[in-house]
Amino acid sequence: MSDQAPLASNGDRDVRQDPHARVRDVFDDWATRGRAEGMETGHAFGARAGFERLELAPGDHYLDLGCGNGYTVRWAAPLVGDEGHAVGIDLSPNMVERARAASAGLGNVQFDESAFPQHCLPRGSFRGIFSMEVLYYLPDLDGALLEIARLLMPGGRFACVVDYYRENADSHSWPDDLGVPMTLLSMAGWRAAFETAGLAVREQTCVPWPLEPGAEPGWKHTQGSLLTVGELPA
Repeated sequence: MSDQAPLASNGDRDVRQDPHARVRDVFDDWATRGRAEGMETGHAFGARAGFERLELAPGDHYLDLGCGNGYTVRWAAPLVGDEGHAVGIDLSPNMVERARAASAGLGNVQFDESAFPQHCLPRGSFRGIFSMEVLYYLPDLDGALLEIARLLMPGGRFACVVDYYRENADSHSWPDDLGVPMTLLSMAGWRAAFETAGLAVREQTCVPWPLEPGAEPGWKHTQGSLLTVGELPA
């Protein structure tokens, strides 16, 4: 993609051997230090905005790419019901362990440890796919979007929420801060990437977060999270 920024430092792993290694290390560490639950709280407002655009119904199959501790899978479970299925995948074994523990007792959920788009999921079977703050970590974003399109059934939707994008200048230091490669796209770049993968963009908007009384506004309240919703044409 012409809109991509150069990759940042990849830390102490050789990404030519395993391009997912550094990201896996970061999220394993975050899970060990309790940040999985912190991400659930910190991402909830933006995640809910994207999740609701999927309009899940009983019997639907749902997928969360980069599910963390599985919170949106637990949101989906009662909506899709016993005839449906809610799946989460994450490359971090520690995150998957926490997702399974937090979702014990839910019979219609599943969590798999994999680095998307490496997976064993059935193609053309998901009515709704969601991703929160994940896609820009993937070494082949174009390939991942093509695989998302293949996993969707005709008329199915993909809702993607990112805080790292070109119009949000406050996010641009994150690859250097984390030592993790990221792909920086503009709003137009995300739209073009969806369309190149065969996903018709139904909606693209910046979602500003509510400001708590007495708090100073930051980028979440002024710029907001970027939400892009694509649909596989019927």
